[in-house]
Amino acid sequence: MRLSDDELEALANDLESDRAERKESFRGDSPEKVRQAVCALANDLPGHHRSGIVFIGLKDDGSPSGVQITDELLRSLADIRTDGAIQPMPSMSVEKRQVRGREVAVITVLPADAPPVRYKGRTYIRTGPRRDIANAQDERILNERRRHRNLPFDLQPIAFATLADLSRATFESEYLAGAFAPDVLEANHRSYEERLSACRMIESVENPVPTVLGNLVVGTRPRDLVPCAYIQFLRLDGPELDAPIVDEAAVDGRLGEVLSRIDDKIKAHITTAIDIRAADVEKRRAHYPLVALQQLIRNAIMHRSYEATHAPVRFTWFSDRIEIINPGGPYGIVTQANFGQPGLTDYRNPHLAEAMKVLGYVQRFGVGIATARRLLADNGNPPPEFDPRDTHVLVTVRKAT
Repeated sequence: MRLSDDELEALANDLESDRAERKESFRGDSPEKVRQAVCALANDLPGHHRSGIVFIGLKDDGSPSGVQITDELLRSLADIRTDGAIQPMPSMSVEKRQVRGREVAVITVLPADAPPVRYKGRTYIRTGPRRDIANAQDERILNERRRHRNLPFDLQPIAFATLADLSRATFESEYLAGAFAPDVLEANHRSYEERLSACRMIESVENPVPTVLGNLVVGTRPRDLVPCAYIQFLRLDGPELDAPIVDEAAVDGRLGEVLSRIDDKIKAHITTAIDIRAADVEKRRAHYPLVALQQLIRNAIMHRSYEATHAPVRFTWFSDRIEIINPGGPYGIVTQANFGQPGLTDYRNPHLAEAMKVLGYVQRFGVGIATARRLLADNGNPPPEFDPRDTHVLVTVRKAT
């Protein structure tokens, strides 16, 4: 992924290259244009199958602008990957390098495994040294490339499913508005199948077989086709599994329905403690902060394994704690040893994560655990306990007292 110094110099000097873009700084309208450039390079319409570069600190003619490359700038550039504006998340790195004897910031972008990649609902591409918005033919080319890559499980086709297993009404009324920019939606030359393919809900226009993602997000019978796609909710009146059952439910349906229904379950069972000893005015505090639990259960749905298992996500509410068990252990660069460390995240289901962002259940990637920790601390709960294993991850949240 990392280019040599000579390769970097060559790209900086090649003013007609469609693999490089230069910006004098990261101020003004540059943050917007840099994100568009990252999106375009990830789409790799020319088919180079090689990384593209965005230089921060070079003028249009390739000469250094003299901008100072600070740690704050590098952090801001790294945030491009996880701020949720580019979907699916680009594979990229940010570093400080020397070009023409001066320091510049370098964003290295790898071609996406599952194009098209969009920024704010628009598909950007490179045509020579120019950046542009893809037309319908460009998107068809990008869609076609997915069949020739090693795709993650959430994009695998379900061989025995048909187009009738997807809800067109749900796709068009609930999903499209978040997935595409309004001006793209207004274009009438994209068929239903083309839009499904662009959103990775089917394998391709020519072979409109629903993917795992399509089934989970807009399927008419998600659990029939992916048996593990539900949450087992259990509320107990005691600290052990043999305690009397207060409430239980198998929370299933399409992704948006599952997330909405589990939110309703959590809200219904959260209770509030009243403290009249600490001050003249009574203080009320929930035993668990709602948003912290939402972050943890959504994290489990996003990162769980849907492959080779029938196990659901388990949400078990004891009298003194809550346990969330997520099928599938740590993935990618996340290991049992570094699990939960800030800044370390990887995605077993990257396109399911994108769908959660489109539906409004995720605002930003990679911050769920950190947010839950902060909210629990603010509420007076002990820190969440994480027990990652090869086959699952157990999260334990203790009740605030």
